Amino acid sequence: MLADIASILTQLATSQSHVQSLGISRKSMYSKSMLELSNTTWGLSDRSMLQPLWDYLQQNHESTLRSPLFPVIISVSTYLLLVFLYTILDLLAPSCPMIRRYRIHQEHTVTWSNIGSTLALTTYNHLLYIFPAAVAQWLWRPPIPLPREAPSVPAFLLGIVGCMVVFDFQYYLWHLLHHRVSWLYSTFHAVHHQYRQTFSLVTQYLSAWELFSVGFWTTVDPLLLQVHCLTAWAFMVFNVWVATEDHCGYEFPWAMHRLVPFGLWGGALRHDAHHQQPGTNFAPFFSHWDWLGGTATMPAPVKAKKRVEKEA
Repeated sequence: MLADIASILTQLATSQSHVQSLGISRKSMYSKSMLELSNTTWGLSDRSMLQPLWDYLQQNHESTLRSPLFPVIISVSTYLLLVFLYTILDLLAPSCPMIRRYRIHQEHTVTWSNIGSTLALTTYNHLLYIFPAAVAQWLWRPPIPLPREAPSVPAFLLGIVGCMVVFDFQYYLWHLLHHRVSWLYSTFHAVHHQYRQTFSLVTQYLSAWELFSVGFWTTVDPLLLQVHCLTAWAFMVFNVWVATEDHCGYEFPWAMHRLVPFGLWGGALRHDAHHQQPGTNFAPFFSHWDWLGGTATMPAPVKAKKRVEKEA
């Protein structure tokens, strides 16, 4: 009898041990499967978070994207949209204190004459130089091949930052040279400095040489860094946006120089200082080249200046 009971207990213990080991095995297999699924999911997200957007663009607008005219179209369209919005603010500012309070020079009013003269030169340059160059590129350059895969988000962001760093250095040297060499300044760059108080349309109030130089680097730098075409187009749009913001004449709370910490970004205030003191603040994006080159200046805000003058 005791032997039978001992045998039964032994069998139960063996069975329980087998069940426990089976449970552990199943739990281990389940954990392994979830880990593999998680790794797969994260891998896809990191690699192709932009893939749905890229697939949609290729499926619905492939012929447009492959056209050599497409970069010109997005750059010009972005610029026209931004200057349209800023010009509306300029026209409303004299009668709207809520808008005028953000102007760097509150006493300055953008007139229809200012708008007409800057728009006339911009239109002249685009019709006489940019449009023929774009058409020639469209006729002679084959359609642009499109990669099937979108860039990863890190590659997309790092590509834009890389293009910014290269462009910033190029334009700093170009800009400095055109201020230090009197012939270059008077022949090409002086036209841009006819306005000491800037507004958005001054952004492309340029000589044809300067317009071509900026457009050339904006186009070539993504090719030099071999970034994805989606990254290159995003950089072009970002470049137009920053250039327009630098010349807009407003200091909004959401301006780039307020968002980027440690004073690393130039922004509208520093570029306004460049138009007030043309021997300073030459870099288009960051502030480090001006600090290193001894050309940096940061004037006190206009409101603070007025307050100091009243107290004096």
